[in-house]
Amino acid sequence: MALPTSQPSNSDTRQSLNVPSWQIKLLYDGQCPLCMREVNFLRKRDAGRGRVEFVDIADDDYTPEANGGIDFETAMGRIHAVLADGTVVKNVEVFRRVYDILGMGWIYAATKLPVIGFIVDKLYELWADWRLPLTRRPSLAIVVADRQQRLECKQEGRCHIE
Repeated sequence: MALPTSQPSNSDTRQSLNVPSWQIKLLYDGQCPLCMREVNFLRKRDAGRGRVEFVDIADDDYTPEANGGIDFETAMGRIHAVLADGTVVKNVEVFRRVYDILGMGWIYAATKLPVIGFIVDKLYELWADWRLPLTRRPSLAIVVADRQQRLECKQEGRCHIE
């Protein structure tokens, strides 16, 4: 009679195969107050399950290599996410995927319809183009230049960073 053997847990199997525990990695701007409102809402909906990994692109430690190759400027221009298989999605598709993963796909379901999807995509493009000025922040070029200067100062250790 064979004794039952313990099976590795799902998380053990995922770790040994180098499969991430998250289903989608959401790249967000932690300096944007409206973005943070959305991220906080989504974190509550994830409820610690780890289905969504939240990555703050405004953090000086953000690196494209760990995030689907999406550089800071590109990530600041439009919302992006990385799926567990490495596929990069952007714009409204990010919201469709995240909400679906969190069991709220019905909120964005209508955006899959051609006419509604087209309108919502165009509205998102307008929002993305105006996000920084609407939240009283400098232009994308200035945000990118400030970050680059800050990173160079840290790397060279020659600047006092506040």
